[in-house]
Amino acid sequence: MSIRTLRRRAALCAVGAMVVVSGAAIATPAHAAVSCQVTYTKAWDNGSGFGANITITNTGDPLTSWSLTWTWPGNQGGIQGWSANYSQSGQNVTATNLSYNGNLANGASTTIGFNASYSGTNTNPSNFAINGVSCGGTNPTPSLVVSPTSVSVPEGGTATYAVRLSSAPSSNVTVTTTAGSGDSNLTVSSGSSLTFTSSNWNTNQIVTLAAAEDSDTTNGTRPFTVAASGLTSVTVNATEADNDSVTPQSLVVSSTAVTVPEGGTGTYTVRLAVQPSGNVTVTNTAGTGDTSLTVASGASLTFTTSNWSTPQTVTVAAAQDSDTTNGTRPITVASSGLTSVNVTATEADDDSITPQGLVVTPTSVNVPEGSTAVYAVRLAAQPTASVTVTSTAGSGDTDLTVSSGASLTFTTSNWNTSQNVTLAAAQDSDSTNGTRPITVASSGLSSVTVTATEVDDENTANSYITEFTTQYNKLKDPANGYFSPEGIPYHSIETLIVEAPDHGHETTSEAFSFWIWLEAQYGRVTGNWTPFNNAWNITEQYVIPSASAQPGQSTYNPADPADYAPEGLLPSNYPVPLSTSVVAGQDPLANELQSTYGNRNIYGMHWLLDVDDVYKYGTGRTGAECGDSTQRVTYINTFQRGPQESAWETIAHPSCDTGRFANFPSLFIQGSSTGQWRYTNAPDADARAVQAAYWALQWATAQGNQSQISATVAKAAKMGDYLRYSMYDKYFKNPGCTSTSCAAGSGKSSSNYLLSWYYAWGGDIGGAWSWRIGSSHNHQGYQNPLAAYVLGSSGPTALRPQSPTAAADWDTSLNRQLDFYLWLQSAEGAIAGGATNSWNGNYSAPPAGTPTFYGLAYDVKPVYHDPPSNQWFGFQAWSLHRVAELYYATGNAKAKQIMDKWVAWAVSQTTLGSGSSFTIPGDMTWSGAPSGNFSGGTVAANPNLHVTVAKTSNDVGVAAAYARTLTYYAAKAGNTTLGNSAKATAKGLLDRMILIKANDTKGIVVPETREDYNRFDDVYNASTGNGLYVPSGFSGTMGTGVPINSSSTFMSIRPFYQTDPAWPAVQSYLSGSGPAPTFTYHRFWAQADIAMAFADYGSLFPAG
Repeated sequence: MSIRTLRRRAALCAVGAMVVVSGAAIATPAHAAVSCQVTYTKAWDNGSGFGANITITNTGDPLTSWSLTWTWPGNQGGIQGWSANYSQSGQNVTATNLSYNGNLANGASTTIGFNASYSGTNTNPSNFAINGVSCGGTNPTPSLVVSPTSVSVPEGGTATYAVRLSSAPSSNVTVTTTAGSGDSNLTVSSGSSLTFTSSNWNTNQIVTLAAAEDSDTTNGTRPFTVAASGLTSVTVNATEADNDSVTPQSLVVSSTAVTVPEGGTGTYTVRLAVQPSGNVTVTNTAGTGDTSLTVASGASLTFTTSNWSTPQTVTVAAAQDSDTTNGTRPITVASSGLTSVNVTATEADDDSITPQGLVVTPTSVNVPEGSTAVYAVRLAAQPTASVTVTSTAGSGDTDLTVSSGASLTFTTSNWNTSQNVTLAAAQDSDSTNGTRPITVASSGLSSVTVTATEVDDENTANSYITEFTTQYNKLKDPANGYFSPEGIPYHSIETLIVEAPDHGHETTSEAFSFWIWLEAQYGRVTGNWTPFNNAWNITEQYVIPSASAQPGQSTYNPADPADYAPEGLLPSNYPVPLSTSVVAGQDPLANELQSTYGNRNIYGMHWLLDVDDVYKYGTGRTGAECGDSTQRVTYINTFQRGPQESAWETIAHPSCDTGRFANFPSLFIQGSSTGQWRYTNAPDADARAVQAAYWALQWATAQGNQSQISATVAKAAKMGDYLRYSMYDKYFKNPGCTSTSCAAGSGKSSSNYLLSWYYAWGGDIGGAWSWRIGSSHNHQGYQNPLAAYVLGSSGPTALRPQSPTAAADWDTSLNRQLDFYLWLQSAEGAIAGGATNSWNGNYSAPPAGTPTFYGLAYDVKPVYHDPPSNQWFGFQAWSLHRVAELYYATGNAKAKQIMDKWVAWAVSQTTLGSGSSFTIPGDMTWSGAPSGNFSGGTVAANPNLHVTVAKTSNDVGVAAAYARTLTYYAAKAGNTTLGNSAKATAKGLLDRMILIKANDTKGIVVPETREDYNRFDDVYNASTGNGLYVPSGFSGTMGTGVPINSSSTFMSIRPFYQTDPAWPAVQSYLSGSGPAPTFTYHRFWAQADIAMAFADYGSLFPAG
């Protein structure tokens, strides 16, 4: 799997010399009087290369485009720049605006930058011109810019005007505001003295005027003089907006219509329009209508000369009733001598929202012979009186009986609390896995049938459970090397491997989630839940950042979550600039999570660890860095630079960047400095951990062992609470964003309710600032509707997140994800790529005609392009496995619709050969698109969206995930043509893996030929974009001590590979003396998935 992210926010810095060049307005055509100031700042200089930033400030008429020119005084050249188009002829340089920074209003600025080389003396240029007009010469004398110059100040309130300078001053300028003759009630409340410098001259500063309350009815006026020494003063005319005669006394009611939920309350507020001369009593009286609606509080309100303008609340209550009518009743708001106001109260009846019914989970139960299993029952809606629910055994295997819970009583208080029914399977002497239906019924409600299946213990040769145990023991055998000394699962046993992790003894949150799931399966088979709890404890210790690892979270401001940085399409487009002019939306989760858990810290996994510290970022620590003082198991990151950055083009860097090695942040964000921490969450891994915890809860409950894992399950619920960050756009922009000026989100409007590619958080090591972002890109392979079901209101109470709105968010997410699959389902049945809210990563407008899903544009290969992200069949198997489990657990109709079509396609593309041979889809290609836009209702079919299997595979890890998908589908579909086909295909794949097992003592593997390893020695090629790109002038060292600069390659910054035992085969391939190397990799996730495939099939089909 490949995880890519782009993180942002950095402390800006500049070093070296700075040149400021200004120019007065020069005679030009009347439509554009050009006047400009240029600030040239040298950022670094190493004697042969340097970097510089140039700030252009428009001090003349607004510009819609600009061309900046200058002449080098020496031998400078070789510009590689950003934020402008650069060209150089001889010593003359031209930089022209890009699409997003050409518009410059008066006083507006934009900053561009570049890296370059030189010989001799690196003298700063000074002869800058904008659009042919020189910015040379001395600074012009600034003038005062005041807006507006006429201000209306409400009596008893304030009003403001803004002051700035027209150009940069040569020294600090003090601007005063002085009141003249006139209405003395008008005064300067704040801002009477303002200071402007060469840095803040074009930043508006605010002067606040106040108008005191008086008893007259005159709108008085007063002039205010804005002045500074040597400058022409400006007069602001202030007028008091008197409140004594404007508004006649009346009742001000916040709303004349209020909706009151049945069993709850609704409110409206009342105040007076103007100050009374004495106390005023206001009554609120219910009229004729639905008597369930009453005035619960605020029937009589008193307003005085002091509190007349403060709204007072009237509470309307709606009593519970048994009807389904949304009744209404008028409430008359009245006061002697004033016009009354009618408020219409409407009951929001809860009897029609959710029809009463029986909620039974699961509806298929395996009962071990001689033991018991349970299912849970609750009501769908609150009853008006107690309800009795019975469970009655029907015809079938009489060894299966209702042991307890045959009659359950639900009241108006406990109706939504699940109660268990225990089934028992008596010991017998046959070897048949008998079945018996259990009817769950209640008077007046539709009954539900639970199918109980005896898991016979005479059938001792359940070979698939035996195979699970064998494979599990191989994974846990220390001699096989799957785990580190700390007990952390490596990405693979082998160290020389390059994919998403670029070394086998790194690991991912993916591996941790598979480990948690593996231990849940072990508890399922053995009843021993200690390893499951231990797996989560190790996860929490090493891959979920502690409080000390994320300092300064208390400084996080949800109203300003992050500064915008555009994503580049190529690594060579980096570093990119930050922009404070693009407005980010509000983060609606931070305050709720803090209220729930008592702190601002994030509880989620970072995606990548350097377990063995091969990069040596942990080595040499003399103290704690972001709370970590270990020499091993280091948080690192790689992918940062757009969709074309493959693993071969990444730069591994520490997540906690103290600056001991290089200024890594400056590779990604212009002007960034060290002293930062940054973490990225892979939502599919966190959702998988929740999924594993759900099954652990089901299996442990069936054994009566749920109390043993209750603390771990609660942690999974907490992780699911924070996982909601992945539902949000990167900068909390609303869906349908097609420009950087699109609407910023408020409340939860920026949520897509899908699991996006990442969420990230970071900040200053010193705790001065912190940030959070979501992701705008949504891939089908990351969705997990089972986790959404589990975390929602229909899931187990033990796994429900504690935050008040979390369950409702996950309820919405469940339906949104299922519709997403249907919208992306090809004519053949496979699921296409995904959708994005930020085309090209910079909120560009997508091509005309691109279909949208709730405003998100269809993307055939979301997130990354090298290789295309939806090429790999593994994303199909992983993602559809979650849909299959949802179908199995709940019978969801949309899940069944998706799976019926997908299973038919997948099985048709599978070949079970002789012996151990098999082929499944490997790589896929796509054509067409979804048939249209979708934002609710029924998803249309996609006759013009097609998939082609371009290459088949015998990848055992993907085959195991695929077999698990088919197993769960078959277990629910039962004795149908497609169900039997799915079961036979799953069994065929597993039987062939059992035969493959004989080839290896550490797991089940097949050889892989890695032709892509010819990229080990790639050198950056600007024309193709291949190879490691490091900006000219960047220098530093990796943790290993090797230099990193513009001459670096993938191999040069990874010297540890040259001493790897597998390197000779790669070296032979690179030198042309040998073939592409072939390896048998023991990836932890794949070997764990194989083990779990055996456990699933053996448990769901114990007869084989």
